[in-house]
Amino acid sequence: MKVLVVDDSDILRERLVTMISGITGMVVAGEARSVGVAVESHRRLRPEVVILDIQLEDGDGITALKAIRKESRLTKVIMLTNYTYPQYRFKCLQEGADYFFDKSTEFEQMRALLEQMAVAPRLADSGTAERH
Repeated sequence: MKVLVVDDSDILRERLVTMISGITGMVVAGEARSVGVAVESHRRLRPEVVILDIQLEDGDGITALKAIRKESRLTKVIMLTNYTYPQYRFKCLQEGADYFFDKSTEFEQMRALLEQMAVAPRLADSGTAERH
C-alpha cells in the first residue's frame, strides 16, 4: 500500500517515513511539504493513503484535500495536525478526509490505523474503521 506523506516539518516527515517503513505492506511513495507538490505527487504517484497536515509551506492542507478529492474518492486521506479545533475537524471531514488525528495525542492511534489498513485494506475501505 503506497503512502504519500505531506507535512511542512522535516522532522515529522522523517518520523512518519520511519514509522511507515516499519509497517509490513506499507511503502512511502513520496513526500511533500507544500500544497502544490502534494497535489502533483498525488496525481503522479496514485497512493492509496495520504497523510496530510493542515499547515503547509505554501498554504493549507484543506486546499490540498479538496484537490485530492476532486481527483479521487478512493484515496484514504488521514489528517494529522496540531490544529485540532472542532471547526478544523468539521471542515476536514466535510471536505472528504477519512480520518482526523491530533499529532500530539493520537500519533499511536494513527499508527494502529495504518497497521490495520496494511493487514486488512478492505476493512478500512468499508468504512468500519472508526473516524477520529
